[in-house]
Amino acid sequence: MSRAIEHNTDRQRFQWIEDSALSVLDYRLENNVLSLTHTEVPSVLAGRGIAADLTKFALDMARNQGWKVKPVCSYTQAYLNRHPEYQDLIA
Repeated sequence: MSRAIEHNTDRQRFQWIEDSALSVLDYRLENNVLSLTHTEVPSVLAGRGIAADLTKFALDMARNQGWKVKPVCSYTQAYLNRHPEYQDLIA
């Protein structure tokens, strides 16, 4: 499924609403380093690949902006371990 992830700069998060439930990937951006701090997908949406889509969106944005990434969130760390094409982004 192709999701149009929203970048909510006011709340410093990437977000997606599906079936009236909000999923988020929170971040902090300092000195061109995107710290991905917390991924949350409601249990009713588990297994749909939403966390992966949020993370991919964030990593692709970091690449396009020339930012490095600090994977604070355990989900982001696991995603990066499974996707070596993003290793060059790690701060």
